Amino acid sequence: MSHDTDKLIRQLSLVAFLMAERRALTARDVKSNVEGYSEMSDEAFARRFYSDRAELLSLGVPLQSQRDEFTGEELYTLRSEQYFLPQLELEDEELAALQTAFYLLEGKFAYAEPLRLALQNLALGRPGFSETRTETASRVEVLDPDYSPETPGRLAKLENAISKQRTVRFEYWSISRDEESERTLNPYALLNDNGLWYVVGHDLDREEIRTFRVSRIRGDIKFATRRERDFRAPTDFDVEIYRGRPPWQIGDAVGTARIEVRGDTAWWVKRAYGATGKLEDGVFVTEYSSIPQLASWVLRQNGRAVPLEPAELKRDVAAALRRVRERHESEAPRLARETPMPDGDGVVERPAGPVAPERFAVLQALLAYLLAACGEERDAEIPADELLERFPSIPADEIEEHLSLLNLVNFGGGCYTVYAELRDGSVHVDKELWGDTFRAAPRLTPLEARAIRLALEYVGPMIAADAHTPLSRVRKKLEETFGQFELARTPEPHVGSEEVDLVSRLARGMRERKLVEIEYQKEADSEPSTRLVEPYSLERQLPNWYVHTWDRTSDGARSFRLDRMRSAKLTREKFEAREGFEPTRLQDARTATVLYDKAIARWAIERGARLLADGSAVRDLPVGSDEWLESEVLSLRGEAVLLEPDELRHSIADRAKALAKELGVERMRARA
Repeated sequence: MSHDTDKLIRQLSLVAFLMAERRALTARDVKSNVEGYSEMSDEAFARRFYSDRAELLSLGVPLQSQRDEFTGEELYTLRSEQYFLPQLELEDEELAALQTAFYLLEGKFAYAEPLRLALQNLALGRPGFSETRTETASRVEVLDPDYSPETPGRLAKLENAISKQRTVRFEYWSISRDEESERTLNPYALLNDNGLWYVVGHDLDREEIRTFRVSRIRGDIKFATRRERDFRAPTDFDVEIYRGRPPWQIGDAVGTARIEVRGDTAWWVKRAYGATGKLEDGVFVTEYSSIPQLASWVLRQNGRAVPLEPAELKRDVAAALRRVRERHESEAPRLARETPMPDGDGVVERPAGPVAPERFAVLQALLAYLLAACGEERDAEIPADELLERFPSIPADEIEEHLSLLNLVNFGGGCYTVYAELRDGSVHVDKELWGDTFRAAPRLTPLEARAIRLALEYVGPMIAADAHTPLSRVRKKLEETFGQFELARTPEPHVGSEEVDLVSRLARGMRERKLVEIEYQKEADSEPSTRLVEPYSLERQLPNWYVHTWDRTSDGARSFRLDRMRSAKLTREKFEAREGFEPTRLQDARTATVLYDKAIARWAIERGARLLADGSAVRDLPVGSDEWLESEVLSLRGEAVLLEPDELRHSIADRAKALAKELGVERMRARA
């Protein structure tokens, strides 16, 4: 047997033995009775037993220990009521809504397999649970712009390092310096922030906690040592402080800015940035670490945000507007030839699948499923195809190996749990003497809990809408099942109540074919407008939600971003679905061509631009409105220039000149 298989048999048998005895046991008891330990020397046993206990604890197994006050020996216990999932009070509709989340995310979500295993454990013993694709899953599209073929493999490696507390090494591309260097990291947590994946940990080269964007890791991620554990994460580490920061707050704060927000823009600023600043009488007060990033945000507001302090911010805005005007008043530059993109990774990675559930957890769930299939009977027969469909993380050619491994799990003294074998396309299960002990589903592992939390983050409002239940209630019920382990390194889902309410009303409008009246504020407008729409589908393009509609007010297909929607009111009026109408975002978009200077080209390339021979980059952008394009070009601070459509170049130059006057910065000059 392999080292990994030996370890799994030891760990599962250790769990079985401790639960069967239901009393405190010494290490000597364990060495004498548990499969895999008895043949070891005392030194080898001490090392392996310590390692197995630490790994079981990291997997969420609530193994407890205390010192005997008389003998001084360590005593070990495992309570069954802490090992198994408690009776979960999820309604069938709520559980079905979670299954909807799985269908929405499958194939686009690195944590799909741990999510599947978690949902299977939650659903164990519910005979009426439906696995058919719900109507909601057909109405919602989920897109992750940061997802790439390499992402799942990198996340899987980092998850493994975090759970085992192993130091890792990798080549990292620092985009600001445009250089690659090897980094050595004690990884503490992974988080998805605004649709981008980051790993946070202690950078051993810089001797400080740093955040690394996973898509900028190059080549393979390797363990730095051969030890079974390299570090212990600080108990006071809180991943929440590393998320939700706007671009101008990434890094150490160097000052505080005051920006007047005009018209009804204040309500949107409060919704979008309320956690990173405050509004005082129509003035947005926010700390900043980067003046250029804050100036970019001010310019994107296209007159709805007026910089007041510091003077450096006003000077940067003024200089940016001059550059925009000058570059769009002159003749459009000619493009250099396109050049093939360099192989940024330098190393061809081995294909890696999505984050896989821990094999120990798969075996726990498989054992519970086999025994639950027996029910009150002594045996059962399960089609092998059904088992493989339930457990896709088990390859078809390894099912016999997994069954054989479970057959070896014992309680000491020759008392086994189950005997299962594959015969003629079916799995034949015989429940052994202690089989009933493992009929219930085990508690979720930290990885499974993390998968559910991420699913709530990605599509939580749709879960609430499909379950007709407040999302907070579903989340609370689920988190009560997560076990006794610490979830401080798993970010809490950030789903606003406004978002949940809007999705719920729009989903109901789609379901019942009712018109919805929305109050919407376009990015280019300082005041909201009221629209009457036929809602057809929702799209989650991280980090934003969109609804695709036929807008009766403008008599055309329109898509609306939910974070700019002030309200949505379901009307009583019904509508007939338009034959052949399949709305999508930017359905009638035209294309604009933007040239990015060498200084910012690498950031543009990350978003889909093409590299040119002189180091600049060009990108073709789908444009839904001239106002959006104008704001986009202004936000680039004159470090990019619009090439096409040509007729908009002069209007952008005119707007830059007028905006400088509106913001009161037309006479400002950069400090010498």
